[in-house]
Amino acid sequence: MGWLDALRGYAAIVVALFHLSPAVIGSDAHHTVLKYFDMGRYGVFLFFLVSGYVIPMSLEKHGSLRKFWVGRLFRIYPAYLTTIALIAVLVVANILNINQGLKDESVTGVLGHITMLHEFLGLRGLVWPFWTLAYEMMFYLIVAGLFAWGVHRHSAWWAAGLALVALVGGPRLPDALIGDSRADRRTLAIAVGVLFVAVLAAYISGRRPLIMFAGVVSIEFLALPLFNGHATKWPTASASWQALLMLSLLFAGTVIYRLHHGQVGRRPGGVALGIVLLAAMLTTAIHTGQARDLVVFTTASLAVAATFAGAFALRHRSMPRVLTWLGEISFSVYLLHLVVLYTIQYLIPADKRDGVSGHVTVFLVFAVSTLVVAWLCYRFVEMPGQTLGRKVQKRLQERLGPDVEPPAKAPAPVQRLEPITVTQL
Repeated sequence: MGWLDALRGYAAIVVALFHLSPAVIGSDAHHTVLKYFDMGRYGVFLFFLVSGYVIPMSLEKHGSLRKFWVGRLFRIYPAYLTTIALIAVLVVANILNINQGLKDESVTGVLGHITMLHEFLGLRGLVWPFWTLAYEMMFYLIVAGLFAWGVHRHSAWWAAGLALVALVGGPRLPDALIGDSRADRRTLAIAVGVLFVAVLAAYISGRRPLIMFAGVVSIEFLALPLFNGHATKWPTASASWQALLMLSLLFAGTVIYRLHHGQVGRRPGGVALGIVLLAAMLTTAIHTGQARDLVVFTTASLAVAATFAGAFALRHRSMPRVLTWLGEISFSVYLLHLVVLYTIQYLIPADKRDGVSGHVTVFLVFAVSTLVVAWLCYRFVEMPGQTLGRKVQKRLQERLGPDVEPPAKAPAPVQRLEPITVTQL
């Protein structure tokens, strides 16, 4: 897992530096670079590939949806809720403002943040990085549903299928089919919240009929990005097709995992990855008609492919301790770096942030503060949360008994092949 931790740590730093960039090199230089290479998109796409690789491994290692969901909830919510609490403090102190969409639709916003699916309800998160959490949560739901029905090994179909729907469907897909008005979005948020809680309760119950039903509902959550990917101006995805494209990247990570472990043929796996790569490069430019989008998405996609392939090639080597450590605290770095940046910009007067010395000062203060705050969150929030999650898993096991195994019709693992090489990725 060292190479995956290193990739996670590297991706977190890339995203953090992308958001710091305007304060260090200036907005003009930042936007000039952005015309050719989007570091933020590059870092997030790397995160998606790593998550796509790790999540099925985590789920299938124990073969338990109960353990998976309890582990996930106690892995991500403690740091997530801590970040929200810190944001609330900054808002009260007038250091940070809540975006207007959340002010206008507070009920929808609260429910969206509880489920982490706010992007598909037409709202942006309290801070910008929260948008990726919506895609991660959507991916968890779909993968859990596929696992419940024993069809979780068909990752190549999902990766290629989502990418092709995004590429071919494009503007034909509705962006706000079930969330065009505030009242609709509030109703949708309530329905999503109820279904989300019901699905989790069913998975944790361990009862086969409930799990099978929850699996269907989980997969049907896909209707949100498919038909409601850009209900308002607030979501990060510019359209439903772009939301599907980002989900396809998560499934591309799963395809790599299955290729690595001989659970999918090299030809269908390679074709699926090729389709996702081409779609990632071309889809946005085709549907927007902007040549700039072709450059930005092509450079980011190729850089992601090269970076992941390079890390994969080095997977048997010891990773630098600093990178694996960054991987351990990467989630807290990702969540908290903008909170740190906003605080620094508030505390250091604008005239002190100008010039070379000011830029260097901001960079050093940001780097040190982000790493310290992230480590504190990891050490005193994330780690205790994971420990508590293991205790909850044990208590549920004692009270409810073991949860059921995957359905009998789940395909048997394909015999493990020889390890694939970078050129085959």
